[in-house]
Amino acid sequence: MLIREATDDDWAAIWPFFHRIVAAGDTFTFPVDLDRETGRGWWMYTAPNRTVVAVDEAGTVLGTAKMNNNQNGNGAHVASASYMVDPAHGGRGVGRALVEHTLDWARANGFRAMQFNAVAASNVHAVRLYERLGFTVVGTVPEGFRHPEQGYVGLHVMHCAL
Repeated sequence: MLIREATDDDWAAIWPFFHRIVAAGDTFTFPVDLDRETGRGWWMYTAPNRTVVAVDEAGTVLGTAKMNNNQNGNGAHVASASYMVDPAHGGRGVGRALVEHTLDWARANGFRAMQFNAVAASNVHAVRLYERLGFTVVGTVPEGFRHPEQGYVGLHVMHCAL
């Protein structure tokens, strides 16, 4: 697996699984009816922020991550990131590789920490992965996420010192 900068041409490969994940409404706080161009604007970052793709030997996009400063001004020393793995390629370490890549990027760019502002407590696989990589839940907004099947669940703020 190779993780590289996403190009404009990669959006065509990202969009199908991005759309499927967002439309499911069970992990991201994005509107479930997000259209292709709005989604592109929300995901495909430009410098100094960054979007990457994980690809296999054939060049197939397996997953993607976006990374940025979490806040501006006096909060710009804390990074943030988001991840999507094509469900067809789940369970193969793509998510872990993307998280590790974003942590390395944040360290190399002088960030002091990484913070996730909105991790659905029901997304147990992601929470477990983040905790294994050094993140802790620093707070939970009670019923902050409306899961389509589980109803209102907590929305975690997670933090990892770098």
